[in-house]
Amino acid sequence: MIRTLFLALVVAAPAFAAGPPDPDWPCVQRRQPHLSIAQVWAGPVPDEAALKLAETPEIQGVAQVIALRRTPMAAADTEIATFAEDNDPEALVALFAATFDHIDRTRARIMGGITRYARKQQELEAQIEDLRHQFAALDAATDKDFDRMDEVEKQLDWSTRIFQDRQQSLTYVCETPVVLEQRAFAIGRAVQNRLPKEE
Repeated sequence: MIRTLFLALVVAAPAFAAGPPDPDWPCVQRRQPHLSIAQVWAGPVPDEAALKLAETPEIQGVAQVIALRRTPMAAADTEIATFAEDNDPEALVALFAATFDHIDRTRARIMGGITRYARKQQELEAQIEDLRHQFAALDAATDKDFDRMDEVEKQLDWSTRIFQDRQQSLTYVCETPVVLEQRAFAIGRAVQNRLPKEE
């Protein structure tokens, strides 16, 4: 699994950046469904042996811990340092490959959730626009139905409040893919610091 995804990301990464804008994507940053290894890793590209090693329980156990956002980077760095004491450079490269895979899949899942969230916002915005038209029509009528006007006005106020609250939350949620990208970079750098320096 890691091998297939990792190689696909290395080969196809430029294609993601070249795609057209997604009308369902509400965030400021351009939608990029998957990270490119080149964005976050300056170490050796994992070969077949390293990718196979990345799937072992020992490496997966460490990778799952350091990939989590709730694991402070200081703690992740300690985990990497401890791992490096008993493992060779290939295992370190495998550790990054496994960690990258976890982060990238989490990021892709979150981005899918953001898209669904944005679509719901679009639906709510359409409902608000419809309520505004209803209120305008009721207000323009010769014989005004004040009870219905009050009802529509309450629905409009409530829907608008929900929409605005969700928009504020969306601003925060849109930062999550960026935070994950930054984490992948930080972990990549921490792993690289444990690799032998090239002469």
